[in-house]
Amino acid sequence: MKPAGDAPSEQGDPAFHQRYARQLVLPDLGPAGQQALVRARVLVVGAGGLGSAALTNLAGVGVGTLGVADPDLVELSNLHRQVIHAEHNLGRAKVDSAADRIAELNSTVRVRRHKFRVDDAVAPDLVRDYDVVIDACDNQATRQALSRSCGALARPHVWGAVAATSGQLSVWWAPRGPCFRCVFPHTEPATLDANSVGVLGPVPAVIGTLQAIEAVKILTGAGDPMVGRLLLYEAMASTFSSIRVRPSPLCPCRTAGSSRMSTPGR
Repeated sequence: MKPAGDAPSEQGDPAFHQRYARQLVLPDLGPAGQQALVRARVLVVGAGGLGSAALTNLAGVGVGTLGVADPDLVELSNLHRQVIHAEHNLGRAKVDSAADRIAELNSTVRVRRHKFRVDDAVAPDLVRDYDVVIDACDNQATRQALSRSCGALARPHVWGAVAATSGQLSVWWAPRGPCFRCVFPHTEPATLDANSVGVLGPVPAVIGTLQAIEAVKILTGAGDPMVGRLLLYEAMASTFSSIRVRPSPLCPCRTAGSSRMSTPGR
């Protein structure tokens, strides 16, 4: 991986223009939006199925700094859906395997490796260092820890979940809208327990890609992020639908983040 100082991060750099040419001409993005992506710091918690799609897409679009948090090693049973890894990575830390793939895809991206489980002890300091948090994990304790820290720091919490042939997506962003705990105060529905019901390999790729798109919208100010909306995807029926979700007046997030409100991007 090249040092950050060697990254083609200026609009006048020919390599920068060539790499991002198809994005620079987009009216909703353009040069200012691309620079916002290059300056951005995105934390992806979980380098599994969701994280594979989110990380590769964020590296591709040119997010300048990606944090990857995951304590696990690559296993054979991961590979049908965790496509950022390969057979030669079996037994390696997922964080290292993911960092290598990101470097192959876009050597201008700086990768921060966090080889630990995110819990309440580490989440506040970790989340504070990033503009957007992508929740690509698979356990409730980590989701709840991220929700508490994102709510307290007013960080956008881009959440995804999959099980079997279904997926869900939302952007929790207190106090602009509900946080994860407003909608799932105790736990997620049992139908989203992928460990017990399995998962069709491409489904996490769909949701993880949508998580990357939500991060891009937040960072650049383009489009309409999924704040206050819950997206439902069913692969076997090829359907997307969404429902409105509201903050809970009893949730601590309603006051914790209001004094720290910030807007990533331009």
